[in-house]
Amino acid sequence: MVLRKENREEIINSNYGLVHACANKFRGRGVDYDDLFQAGCIGLIKAADNFDETRGFAFSTYAVPVILGEIKRIFRDGGPVKIGRTLKEKARNAMKVKEELSVKLQREPTVNELAKALGVEAAEAAELITVSMPTVSLTMGEDESESHQFDIPINSHEEEISDRLALYDVIRNLEDEDRELIELRYFKGLTQVKTAEKMGLSQVQVSRREKVILTKMRKKMV
Repeated sequence: MVLRKENREEIINSNYGLVHACANKFRGRGVDYDDLFQAGCIGLIKAADNFDETRGFAFSTYAVPVILGEIKRIFRDGGPVKIGRTLKEKARNAMKVKEELSVKLQREPTVNELAKALGVEAAEAAELITVSMPTVSLTMGEDESESHQFDIPINSHEEEISDRLALYDVIRNLEDEDRELIELRYFKGLTQVKTAEKMGLSQVQVSRREKVILTKMRKKMV
């Protein structure tokens, strides 16, 4: 059951704060905030179009992962890092000023000197220099014919939130008995034997059912 047109428009207009909250998490990653917000709004509209009121959970619970997904698409579609137009223009100007200072000083200017010439904070000047640098491959060795893969673990708070909301959504939509089994096993930490006693089942039944439920949950979260 999808939202009626008037409900859809109301829910979109009243949830732009969600978009701002999600977009703010990606500030300073090389994409203009306006681009982040615009992508988030697309996610908000998609969420409103597909939200089912009868499933019994809040719109925000459903919308946040969709909004984050659209924002992350900017980075995926543009490669490892997509640089916004405004930032690119600032970076080009920074490099021009940097070259002029190099000629004037007969050496490379410091970040503080560049920042002063640009009229910005040192942190912003450093960011502009970084934006202007060529991308370094993490899979290329000293010999360009050699390829080495480096696995760099990155803890993403946004992805953790998205995954958790998706998990809660899947659990909430399980059959009552299946949901009880998962809650007893993974939220209350009971053994299969204790879970079987609570539910009036055998340990073998719990073990078999648990495997089926987890397989179903993994498929829904892909």
